[in-house]
Amino acid sequence: MRLTSLVPAPGALRAIASFAGWLTVCGALACAAAPAGAKALTVCTESSPDGFDVVQFNSLVTTNASADVIFNSLVSYDEAAKKVVPALADKWTVSADGLTYTFHLRPNVQFQTTAWFKPARALNADDVVFTFERMLDPNHPWHKVAGASGFPHAQSMGLTKLVKSVSKVDDSTVRFELTEPNATFLSILTMGFASIYSAGYADQLQKAGKEVDLNAKPVGTGPFMLKSYTKDALIRYDVNPAYWGPKPKVEHLIYAITPDAAVRAQKVKAGECQIALSPKPQDVAAAKADKALSVVETPAFMTAFVALNTQKKPLDNQKVRQALNMAFDRTTYLKTVFDNTATPATNPWPPITWGYAHDVQPYPYDAAKAKQLLADAGYANGFSTTIWVRPNGSVLNPNPRVGAELLQADFAKIGVKAQIKVIEWGELIKEAKQGQHDTLFMGWAGDNGDPDNYLSPLFSCNAVKSGINFARFCDPQLDKLIADGKTTANQTERTKLYEAAQKIIRDQALWIPLGYPTATAITRTNVSGYRVSPFGRQNFADVAVQ
Repeated sequence: MRLTSLVPAPGALRAIASFAGWLTVCGALACAAAPAGAKALTVCTESSPDGFDVVQFNSLVTTNASADVIFNSLVSYDEAAKKVVPALADKWTVSADGLTYTFHLRPNVQFQTTAWFKPARALNADDVVFTFERMLDPNHPWHKVAGASGFPHAQSMGLTKLVKSVSKVDDSTVRFELTEPNATFLSILTMGFASIYSAGYADQLQKAGKEVDLNAKPVGTGPFMLKSYTKDALIRYDVNPAYWGPKPKVEHLIYAITPDAAVRAQKVKAGECQIALSPKPQDVAAAKADKALSVVETPAFMTAFVALNTQKKPLDNQKVRQALNMAFDRTTYLKTVFDNTATPATNPWPPITWGYAHDVQPYPYDAAKAKQLLADAGYANGFSTTIWVRPNGSVLNPNPRVGAELLQADFAKIGVKAQIKVIEWGELIKEAKQGQHDTLFMGWAGDNGDPDNYLSPLFSCNAVKSGINFARFCDPQLDKLIADGKTTANQTERTKLYEAAQKIIRDQALWIPLGYPTATAITRTNVSGYRVSPFGRQNFADVAVQ
């Protein structure tokens, strides 16, 4: 599950600020130019990553810039087969009681050789143990390096309580002991934050007192290596010559950071990039009529929503939250903001996967009923609130300002005066994680097809602590349904629990659900092998440019 961006810890900020001191700093045209004769792929992306230490952040942009290209995890999710498949672990076993997972590592996997690190050995069990103990053990010397941001995914997914121990059996074997059976554990390990780090590199940084460089100078086992980064401009990667998997079809990968969706569309049309991510619906329509361009799209495992902060008055009142839901004209919103390319949302995750509660009904658009609910709650004359929104569009919010103005107008019809606050994305997430918002335009992209990828990070009590439960709603009954749903592998039983959870979420009106978008990218017609992931992940290893 991921957002579009999160703010780094203080140490990470220092690391990012120092990027210019050690990475190539250059103008856009100079950086984008690949060596003569080299095969390069340029991708227009929507914003800068928070850094490259993916475990510290929830952002999709950060995952795309780090986990998706630089790193690998023990297992990965095959989107076509819809199942977990081998990655750095080529096989694994699970004990009969579901408490012990034993992973056997793929032999002779090499960490990347970079200007800042030369590995002395291949990947082994020490690297896996370091990766997870760093997140899970508060006494681990690397645990505090994450600073205030902590390890939000590990916390919100409950790994700190679930994983009893991670131990080395031998160089090629790692054992995870769980405190209880968990049907989601393998799926969790496919997420970006479960990327495997080099313990040798961590030791080098620790001895030099340069721990923050882990966020600035990454080392992984993935298909591409970081070459240079200019914040808000470009990220350059070179192919990893020691990559254990099939060699990528391009030699250089360039992320041209382009916040404005219209500009991304212009750049791909002009040939300045070969792929433009997160286009606006209007630009998609234009691209379909352009013979030089192709549109790649798929239904997304994503949900756009407005979170209602239940810890802020009067949003702590259930009737007030229900009134705001009834005041919202979702039909007009989806037509105006998404050009009807998104389907109306009711539940936290879209109906393209199992566990969706089809009998849960959306709140009707009924301003009169909304006014009555406000009066019943003691707010007959309305109240004042704020609407927080990002400045730039994304696949989950193509036109943030217009969407906020529509919501503001709907609220005004029932006497609620809402001030729109347009806040830079990193600062918005930082403040929202601390619960400073009232209402907040947000979106979520699941990492795999498991419904818990929404429930645990967005609605559990652990997720209130980690900050990404933006409704800030901690309910024992809901929390138990979420927890119980992970203890059985029986999908029928899990579905019943999750249907009950969705009913509570709907009845409590924790969100104003907006829509289930379509994941789309625009490519040049000379690009082959690119597929849009319903989870927002990026795989450029199979992409070729003619």
